[in-house]
Amino acid sequence: MVTLRGKFITLDGVDGAGKSTHLAWVVDKLRQRGITVVQTREPGGTLLGEKLRAILLSESMHLETEALLMFAARREHIAQVIEPALSVGHWVVCDRFTDASFAYQGGGRGLSVHKLAVLESWVQEELTPHLTLLFDIPVEIALGRIGNMARELDRFEQEKTDFFERVRAAYLARAAQSEGRIRVISANQSIENIQKELEELIGTLMGTRMVGKPTLIL
Repeated sequence: MVTLRGKFITLDGVDGAGKSTHLAWVVDKLRQRGITVVQTREPGGTLLGEKLRAILLSESMHLETEALLMFAARREHIAQVIEPALSVGHWVVCDRFTDASFAYQGGGRGLSVHKLAVLESWVQEELTPHLTLLFDIPVEIALGRIGNMARELDRFEQEKTDFFERVRAAYLARAAQSEGRIRVISANQSIENIQKELEELIGTLMGTRMVGKPTLIL
């Protein structure tokens, strides 16, 4: 395992929580501070990962097959994108990571947490995000947003209310056990208020408030 010098930030939450919009803001804010940022996503992030993403989002399959493909894409992603970027001091900002597997395949689908933990340890070894921004929102609001999307929904987005309730509960339970790594942000508030929270959290990770000229700690 390489020695990590950059910072690894992940954004997560139920579909419809708005994390993708906030991801773009986080990346832009970091780049304004002179940080080299690699923006990526899961499943995906590599040529192989994107092929697996297309399958995972469209094809029905056994639950364990789904989890194994998610972690296969993740292993490739870590080896080809995440670790190389962190090892040279770049920051990585990723749309979803392993917390999503515990929430969707674990909470939503009911896969054993023990099996997920084994895969997490095997695939990631010592790699853990420095900060995870968990965008939390009531499921009924999230589903309303999903229903207004101007595109065909993938097979996860087409799940029923009880599925998303389990996903949300699993996210919040994992956050409670994360010892501060996962920071829960209410996504049911103004974008201005959300960005203020994000600015404070990112500033803490940088070792400085994000005002004036910072001293970066990488």
